Parts: sequence; C-alpha cells; structure tokens
Amino acid sequence: MRIVFMGTPEFAVPSLAQLLQAGYDIRAVVTAPDKPAGRGLRVSESAVKKFSLQHQLRVIQPLRLRDEQFLKELTSLQPDLQVVVAFRMLPEPVWSFPPLGTINLHASLLPDYRGAAPINWAIINGEKETGLTTFFIEKEIDTGRIIFQQRMSIGEEETAGELHDRMKIAGAGLVLKTVQAIERGEAPAVPQDPALAIHQAPKLTREMCRIEWTRSANTVFNHIRGLSPYPGAWTLLDGKIFKILRAQKQHVAHAHPPGLFLFQDHELRVAVPDGYILPLEVQLEGKKRLPVGEFLKGYIRQ
Repeated sequence: MRIVFMGTPEFAVPSLAQLLQAGYDIRAVVTAPDKPAGRGLRVSESAVKKFSLQHQLRVIQPLRLRDEQFLKELTSLQPDLQVVVAFRMLPEPVWSFPPLGTINLHASLLPDYRGAAPINWAIINGEKETGLTTFFIEKEIDTGRIIFQQRMSIGEEETAGELHDRMKIAGAGLVLKTVQAIERGEAPAVPQDPALAIHQAPKLTREMCRIEWTRSANTVFNHIRGLSPYPGAWTLLDGKIFKILRAQKQHVAHAHPPGLFLFQDHELRVAVPDGYILPLEVQLEGKKRLPVGEFLKGYIRQ
C-alpha cells in the first residue's frame, strides 16, 4: 500500500517511524517549509523533515497547499492512502483524491475537543481522561467518520508536555492499527455524534495564557500545567512577563488579596481566594527557565 505522510512537529515522528518499521511504502513526506528560528535566525527544519532525511525519504515542503505544482507532484505519487499527524488544515483537492482516503490522528476523543490545542485544553479544564482518535478527513475540520479511539487517563499533576509525550507514542500505535485495518478492508467508519461535542480546543492566544489570580487554586493550577512547557502560563512581575511553568497548589484560609506575591527565603507563594499557588519552575522575560529557588537568589539580590 502506497502512503503519503503529512506532519511537522515531534508529535508526528513516532507515527511515521511505526509505518516505516512496518514496511509500508512511504512514497513521500509532506512537511512545513524550513524557517528561521532562534536568536541567530538559523534555518530550522521540522522534526519530521529531519527524521525523513535520516531515512532517505522523499520530502516535499509546499508553501501553499493549493499550489498547482504541488498538487501535480502529489497526484503523480499515486498514493493509496494519506496519513496526517499534526499538520495544517488540508484543502479538498489534497485530501479527497487517494482511493482509500486521507486519515488523521487527533489528540482527543472526538467529537469532544475539536480544534488546534486539545491536549492543553483537556488539562486546563481539569479533565481526568482524554484519548486519541483516528478518522477520515472530510470537508469540515475534525468532523470525519471515526475509525478507532483509545482512552487515556490524565495524571493529577501531569503537564501538557508530559501528556503530549505519552500520546505521541500511543498515537503511533493507533495510526499503525488504523492503516492495517484499512489495508484489510476492515476499518470502521462511524459518523461523529454532535451531542458529544461538549468542549472546543481553539488555538491558544497570548491573552488566554494569562493567569487570573481571582480564580480558585485548582483552576489556576490546571491552567499552569495545561500550558507547560509551551506556551507557558504568565503573569506580570515588576512589569515584565513572568511565566510559571510548574507549580503546586495549597488550600488554606488567609486574608491576602488574590495575586499578591509573597517571598520567603527560597519560596514564592501567590495568593488565590482559597489558598496559594507555589511556583516551582519559572521564567522571567528575557531570562532562562529556572527552578524557583535559583530564580529567587538572583531576584532578591537585585
């Protein structure tokens, strides 16, 4: 079975690796164009491109997915199936032409948490369980017929980054299972139930990441871990962006106003209505990520 794989970040790499290891004919890999990154603005290649080059796979990096030359190149590969993991929204001419369709891996139990940031929002909302879904891509984003789903628990203190790393491995197994079922002609194709689309997972904006100290300790704690390590929950300290990347919560009665920073020895506490948030890892604007004790040594000296 001839496959074209589409993906960009590290999340997609294990899925591509599983398909390659299973012996599938990966005709090409479509990934994002190289772009300048870092302080030196050196050209940065996607994680999927780096993996593909290491394994002598053909790499295609279109600027525009509707470009006529790209569409000609894609159709000339004659894929039976396209597999999409963490890539851009595809226009219909791209997803509709393979005879076996185009499938996608999504990091939620669809139709719940449709959108760009399902891992983050599941944790931000305090969910105890999430999961993975493979489905056939159709016109409306994240609405296609479901093939397989796999439930996954969320740890009480688990961050988005930690859940991401577990899901990329589990997701690779689900992608392989899905491709094998399609190859045998035994893949389910169950329409999504609109009644189960309770939450949305929109792209995170800078303002969405700002901490609201008037909220409960549980809510702020979930907000912080749901945005760790990236893009990071933030507040202001001395007029600068101050990210809290890992924290603990403490439920205790007190008379401090919400948002008050309390410095004591090597500990920092921030008041919320029903207790405190104790930052463990922080990053001040323009500085490195540090354990809070190391940060306070420099901050208090200033």
